Amino acid sequence: MKYAFVFPGQGSQAIGMGKDFYENFGVAKEMFETASDVLGLDFKKLLFEENDLLNQTQYTQPAIFLVSQIAHTILQQESPLLAHFALGHSLGEISALCVALGVGFEDGLRLTKARGEMMTKACDGKDAGMMVIVGLSDEQAEGATQSWRDQGKSVWCANYNGDGQIVLAGKKSDLASIEEPIKALGAKRALLLPMSVASHCPLLESMCEPFKELLRKYLKPTFALPIISNATTKPYDTAEQAYELLTLQLISPVLYKQSILAVDEHIDAYIELGHNSVLKGLNKRLSQKPTLTIANTQTLQESISQLEQQ
Repeated sequence: MKYAFVFPGQGSQAIGMGKDFYENFGVAKEMFETASDVLGLDFKKLLFEENDLLNQTQYTQPAIFLVSQIAHTILQQESPLLAHFALGHSLGEISALCVALGVGFEDGLRLTKARGEMMTKACDGKDAGMMVIVGLSDEQAEGATQSWRDQGKSVWCANYNGDGQIVLAGKKSDLASIEEPIKALGAKRALLLPMSVASHCPLLESMCEPFKELLRKYLKPTFALPIISNATTKPYDTAEQAYELLTLQLISPVLYKQSILAVDEHIDAYIELGHNSVLKGLNKRLSQKPTLTIANTQTLQESISQLEQQ
């Protein structure tokens, strides 16, 4: 059996994520403590108590990264498994990088927090936002956004999540102004997301070089397994490739749909490591291969049971 490990990105976060693992596995407690020490941040408070910080990008990113790494560590502890590929959705590509031994756990925490901080700084004062649209083809969305850019609006296709589900990024006022025109094109839904950054579009150009320098500081020369690039859908396994591809990812759309279609014939199942089963939901629309979820003790046990039967 060949497996692809998949890792969620922003939007998968929720108060309470990781708590079940924390309460049932000593290694999860240790990783929470390490993360809190490394970043000077109380992750128990951030993830287990109601607060306004978890949805702020600089805190969201290391929190999601932490829970994904805990899920992977516990899976390997309970049922060691080697992946054929690793891939993630946006931030999830950093989680994939860590599992591929391209960056250490502690440096991964530092990298994800800095990535969130850089995104916030890059979008400061730019009226940045994102919008999900449902019901248009890729070609319709691309043609429409190009037309609006020709009219001076800052709107781009940012995430290709599945057939008929695309996320746009750009200036929030411009996104709001195209809500009705998008529906007139046939979209079933157009909804502004509660975000203050605009990921995977040219509004992040100012952070590209500083982020590449950060990657040079933290990444190891070679990786233990191939990672599928969000920006190209192609595998890579060296730091030299990652410097370019992870930087390109910042200003290029996340080709998640295209990535799954590119690897689907090469694997037998997907294993999602992280909270909320977001990618499992996307994968159901893209592949007939199963997606197992490692999000808590129950899904861990269910997934291990299914793996043992295969």
